[in-house]
Order: sequence, then structure tokens, then C-alpha cells
Amino acid sequence: MRESKRIAVVSTLDTKGEHAAFIERIIEKRGHQAVLMDIGVLGQPAISAAISRQDIAQAGGADINTLVAARDRGKALAVMATGLTVVLTKLQRDGLVDAVLGLGGGGGTAVACAAMRALPIGIPKVMISTMAASSKGPAYVGTRDIVMVNTITDIIGMNPILRGVLSNAAAAICGMAEGGAKGGNLREAGGRPTVAITAFGVTTTAAMSCHKLLGDAGFDTLIFHANGTGGRAMEELIDEGVINAVLDLTTTELADELCGGQLSAGPQRLEAAGERGIPQVVLPGAMDMVNFTTPETVPSKYAERRFYRHSPNTTLMRTTVEENAILGRWVGEKLAKSKTRPVLILPVRGFSEYDKEGGVFYDPIADKAFMDAAIKALGDRGDVVCLEAYINEQVCAETAVARLISLVSTHALEARQTK
Repeated sequence: MRESKRIAVVSTLDTKGEHAAFIERIIEKRGHQAVLMDIGVLGQPAISAAISRQDIAQAGGADINTLVAARDRGKALAVMATGLTVVLTKLQRDGLVDAVLGLGGGGGTAVACAAMRALPIGIPKVMISTMAASSKGPAYVGTRDIVMVNTITDIIGMNPILRGVLSNAAAAICGMAEGGAKGGNLREAGGRPTVAITAFGVTTTAAMSCHKLLGDAGFDTLIFHANGTGGRAMEELIDEGVINAVLDLTTTELADELCGGQLSAGPQRLEAAGERGIPQVVLPGAMDMVNFTTPETVPSKYAERRFYRHSPNTTLMRTTVEENAILGRWVGEKLAKSKTRPVLILPVRGFSEYDKEGGVFYDPIADKAFMDAAIKALGDRGDVVCLEAYINEQVCAETAVARLISLVSTHALEARQTK
């Protein structure tokens, strides 16, 4: 017999009570329990909730009647987002919620997704939203595994399209909950140690080699696409303690941070592993490029620079000597602050498939500017290995993995000695 699951249904029950009730019936027909959570701040709820809007507002530090009377939508949404996060994370932590389904427009989506982003990876999360197909969609998802479902029509009244969308989304969250994911499964006792690897199209060969070598050595690898979101997700998971070591193979997000590219992971990129004190090997891939989408998205100040159209939606810009010197200093300074001694591996003949000899971004002077600055900034706070190869040659992967395994062994020995 299928185990019954508790599925939180989050919505504004004053404006979308009809739709929440429709979803509740589908969930319960499948043998599960719908836990209605009301985040409305306008009129009276159309249906009752297991977790009332007063409960949620109170958890956010306010009284619902005061919020309603103030008619300050921005403040009300902030309070409800805080309160929902407090309530929902406690319910999940206590084993009282197995999955979450949100339903809303712009405000409801912002509140529900803020709470979903606070839940562990692996907990099923579905957001039915009028904003799913908008340019803001990625901001709602952030670095978490939230499934966005586009409503097509507005969530006002019922119509055949909306009824189908709600039915499919309700069935999806039930199926995900039935799948048995508990979230936080990276922390399972007795599991293989986890190594985070960053990758990009132009460093994929190296990432695949490192993945195989580490797998053969008994590690699980988590490979993050260095597209801004990937780098942020990796840094967050390191902070959460679910990653044991890092092989940072592609630090290109720092170039986007410096030059205003579209794949920045923020100024804190390349800091979590050092702060956490876990083994860290950095092989700075794709430092020869800044990422834009179509040519029209490139700022006019860069009009005279060297570009390459990687794909119809990806325009790459070559970094300069001056930019690489700054980037090298950034990398060296960040690594110098690490609590454990890091290893910096420098591929002398190229940071990517494009700046090796004969490549469209070949510029050994710019590459050298990065390496010289990184070595100087790191000083004696870490080990530097210079390889006469470009990043996708097998020797780079073999050297990086060997040095990382050595760091992991040393780290484990030191941990045992301090017990």
C-alpha cells in the first residue's frame, strides 16, 4: 500500500481559495494529505487553512490585522515571506511536511519561493505561477530545485486551460512525494565523500576526466555548471557542510563579476571552501572569457574588443591583460585567506579550449598576467603547480585529482588527531 504523504499547499486563500481547494481535492484523492497554508493579506479567506495567515504573520513578527490595515503590500509580503519560511522549515525539519506546492501571481510566487529556497535540496517543490515564464523566473528559483509551472492564463476564476495546469501540477507534486526523496541526502552516514567540481563548455573535457578519476578513487562528484547560479549553489552547499572537498576547475564567474558579464556568481565566489576549511584545489578554467548572450547585450564600451559567438545565445569576450591581472590577484587573495592550505594549479598553455595555441582567444601575455598576479597574491599561503599544458590535457586532470586526494588524506588525518 502506498504511504500517505503530507503536502503543503501554499497560496493566498482570499484570492485563490477556489484553486487551492481544487488542488486539495486532487491530492487527497491520491491518498495524501494537503496541508493548506494561507499567505493572503487582502480579504477574508475563501476556505479554511491548517496554517492560518495569522499564524504565518505572527511567525514573521507581525499581527495580520495590523498588516491588512496598513495597506503596505511590500511590507506585508516581506513579513509573510519571513513567517512562511519559519513555519515551513520547522514543519519539514519535524517530519510534518514531505513536499510543497505553491500557487500564486507575482506576490504569492515571491513569498512561496522564498520559503522553498530555504528548504533542503531533495524536498519536492513545485510552484504554479503566472510568473513562471517571465524574465524573473530564475530569481524565484535561485539555487534550489524548484519546479516552475506556467499557468498560461491568470489565476482568476476557472477555465479549461487552468484546470489542466492545476491538475498536472498537483499530480506532479504527488508523484514527487511518492518518490521518497527526503532532502539533505548528501549528508547520509556512511556515504562516499563528495567533491564539488565546476565546469563549463570549454573545460568539459577536464571535468569529465576529473569525474572519472575521482569516481575510481571512491568519491562522489557534484559537477556545477559555472553559469552564475551553479557557482552560487556550490558555495551555498559548501557553507551547509554537505561537500567534503572542492576541485574548482572553472572560475570564469569571477571574470563576469569584474566585467559585468551575465554569469556572475557574486563577489563571494571562491570563498566558502576556504572559510569552511575543507581541502581545495583550484585550476582556474575559462579565465580568458566574459559571457554575454546575443551581441546586442554587450555594453557599448566593449565595442572594440575581441569576441567569439559560442552559440546563438552566447557571445564571449576575451579578457585583457589588465583584467587578467586583477582576476589573478582576486584568486590569489581569496585562496590566501583559506583556513587550510590550498593548491593552485596553473595551466601555462591555456585556461580553456579557446585560448590554447591556435584558439580564437590565444593570448599568452594575458594568461601570464593572471598567473603572475595570482602567484604574487597567494604568496606562501598555498602551493602553486605550473603545468606546461592547457587545461583540457589529461595531465591537468591527473595532477589536480592527485593533489586533491592528498589534501583529503591529510585533512582526515589531522581531524582524527584533534579528536
